[in-house]
Amino acid sequence: MSTELSAGHVFQARVTLAQRWEQACFWLFRGATYLVLLCGAVVFLNIFVKGSRTVFQPTAPFINTAFFTESPESLHVFVWQGKKMEMGDREHRAFVAQHPEAAKIKTEDYVYSAGGIFPCIVGTVLLVVGSMTIALVLGVSAAVYLNEYARDGTFIRFVRLAILNLAGVPSIVFGLFGFGMFVLFFDWNVSLIAGWFTLAFMVLPVIITASEESLKAVPKGFREGSLALGATKWQTIRKNVLPYALPGILTSSILGIARVAGETAPIMFTAAYVVRDKLPWDVDKFSDFFFQGVMALPYHIYVVSSKIPQNEYTERVQYGTAFVFLLIVALIATTSIVLRNHLRNRYKW
Repeated sequence: MSTELSAGHVFQARVTLAQRWEQACFWLFRGATYLVLLCGAVVFLNIFVKGSRTVFQPTAPFINTAFFTESPESLHVFVWQGKKMEMGDREHRAFVAQHPEAAKIKTEDYVYSAGGIFPCIVGTVLLVVGSMTIALVLGVSAAVYLNEYARDGTFIRFVRLAILNLAGVPSIVFGLFGFGMFVLFFDWNVSLIAGWFTLAFMVLPVIITASEESLKAVPKGFREGSLALGATKWQTIRKNVLPYALPGILTSSILGIARVAGETAPIMFTAAYVVRDKLPWDVDKFSDFFFQGVMALPYHIYVVSSKIPQNEYTERVQYGTAFVFLLIVALIATTSIVLRNHLRNRYKW
């Protein structure tokens, strides 16, 4: 009996070499996935922990409202009556006006280490919304033409190949293209509209490809039934194709938002200023709104992290800005996801 048990049952499945390899590959892929997630979690946790020290405070209202509502300033650190003082430009000027003897005290100055990032937040939101609006209009229009109107031939295949190749072009190349085309040739200077079109062209390949795949996923029967009832080609696309492709198109917009919001090189050449005193809506004419540069969160992080001397005060701004930046991107992406899910439930087949 013991010999039979050790040998196993005659019908018991035997593990083959191929199954062992399959199991090994499974754990390899699973481990690689967990490793990527762990690395991402460590990065985000580091930003969250260090950034929260800048964004939140231990006393009411528990949120550093100045960081969200003020402009970047230089920080002045000095000793006053035996106490270490840290003040931004405006607060320091008011303090000196109230105590003239403080003007003779030696201060240590740190640029971009006080104030807030409100102009950067406004500029980032404007750049994302404007560029994604242009990219979605052009991208969806191109996808509709390629999938619904164009005949599959050598030229159309070449166009699709060119779109796929553009998706792999580095962002710095798009920045130089935008600088040459919109800033110099069109004479738009460093402005919102130049940044909009540069970022829109950068993200167009992703939008076009994803939108075309979404259109292909709509069953042909929807088109044939509409045409059989006497609808025109455009009526069929507008009423029976686009509504069901919208969830997939919005998915592409989520990918585009993540890339557009985080780019530094394109806006560095076309739209971003290091410092701008006025907010975008502080203009004399409405048209001036489009032809002015703005501050932006990714460019602000780049400047604070690499273009000025590093110290404990700049680190607070770096991680605080990165924390807010991630929150804004997550908020915009979440809005797109909610809208996509709403449309998906509305147009279930």
